[in-house]
Amino acid sequence: MSMEASSRSRIGVIGLDEVLHGGLIKARLYLIDGNPGAGKTTLALHFLLEGMRTGERGLYVTLSETAEELRAGAHSHGWSLSGIEIVELIADESEFDGESQLTMFHPSEMDLTETTRKVLEAIERVNPRRLVFDSLAELRLLAQSSLRYRRQILAFKQFLVGRDCTALMLDDRTAEAADLQLQSIAHGVISLDHKAPNYGRARREMQILKFRGSDFASGFHDFVLRKGGLTVFPRLAAGDHADSTGRHFIESGVTDLDSLLGGGIERGTSTLLVGPPGSGKSSIALQYTIAAAARGDHGAIFAFEETISATMVRSQGLGLTINQGTGAGQIEVQQIDPAEISPGQFAYMVRESVEKNNARVVDIDSLNGYLNAMPADRFLTAQLHELLAYLSNRGVATFIVVAQNGVMGAAMSSPVDASYLADSVVMLRFFEHAGQVKKAISVLKKRTGSHEESIRELSFDGQGIHLSKPLLQLRGVLTGVPVEVESVGRSANGGARG
Repeated sequence: MSMEASSRSRIGVIGLDEVLHGGLIKARLYLIDGNPGAGKTTLALHFLLEGMRTGERGLYVTLSETAEELRAGAHSHGWSLSGIEIVELIADESEFDGESQLTMFHPSEMDLTETTRKVLEAIERVNPRRLVFDSLAELRLLAQSSLRYRRQILAFKQFLVGRDCTALMLDDRTAEAADLQLQSIAHGVISLDHKAPNYGRARREMQILKFRGSDFASGFHDFVLRKGGLTVFPRLAAGDHADSTGRHFIESGVTDLDSLLGGGIERGTSTLLVGPPGSGKSSIALQYTIAAAARGDHGAIFAFEETISATMVRSQGLGLTINQGTGAGQIEVQQIDPAEISPGQFAYMVRESVEKNNARVVDIDSLNGYLNAMPADRFLTAQLHELLAYLSNRGVATFIVVAQNGVMGAAMSSPVDASYLADSVVMLRFFEHAGQVKKAISVLKKRTGSHEESIRELSFDGQGIHLSKPLLQLRGVLTGVPVEVESVGRSANGGARG
């Protein structure tokens, strides 16, 4: 069920309103649930600031932080809270004369009835369109019993009916057990989590547990909390992006390479380049990307393994020039740090390149780096499948580089088997011949058409990429130590004569 935009309250968090299919439904009560430090307060400030931008009066009721602390937190993001009413339940200055029993309404000292009265008075005085209550942990302590607590929340909910007020209630999960009572009362529940891996930046995830009256993007969505606030990276669902582009071949400009691949690479397909380090995988992907840009396409290179300057130097060594930029005929090279990025954030970056900059060729170098971005590899295949399906639906030609363990021989292995996900698989190998270590290239599969079944020698110089004629005179090239077919024949004949 979809709602008109006029009935929605946008939160103002990049990506989150997309997850919620336009924002929160107005005049409803929502729970923002998360451990301390998960980003609840920042999300709530986003919500109030977005309301202020659209002319909706905002009220922040706090039992856990002072107004000064809130303003300091907002200032760290470059925000100003002027125009937003902040009500902190702190005693008047007259109560600091030594005779007062309270200096702040502390949960263990303050009566629930008095707290409720002050909150309702603030709501009636300000008459907000957007309300934040921070936090329910204090209210839960004041109530002292689950029955009284539930009745109090229901009373708040009933009080807000007819006031055209959208309310967020923050909870820091300090209850002994999960607070399912409030989840049952609220119209929607947004859960925030953050986990610290053994190495790298803490990973943050968001999940919409409940959203009455509207569809939403289910599952976990990665997000980051940094200067400027929250950014959510919606989980990529390939089925939401229909194919709107016809499929055509893109060529590398190297005749023998295109012949090996049956004329080139078809748009909307993925090509896996697999082989040992230094065998030429990245250079072949780069050749296709630069050739496509020279014909007017936009290309995007996501470099996990090397710096942007190293990519530029490598291209110059092949006699190729990368025209950097985000427009047609240009290539955007983005350096990715696996320790600082989540798979959801990476997928969002790829999506931005495709939808914002109209990238027609995407080069992921390499899948090993993508694997290192995962806290655990059990979801890698599923996320990679969604990403490749999305790129296919958008008519993008995708190149994925995978470095294998080992240098040559049968003992080589890949960190993950993604060959069945790709439409085409190009294998590169080192082999020894005539006292030299050489490179070989072959195509193992191509779903969308025919390809050569031969093995060719691969070489690079300042004039680019070169492929030999098929190595018909050698047998066992992919083992690393081939033998000449004629020598095998002579040896067999000699043995017969002997």
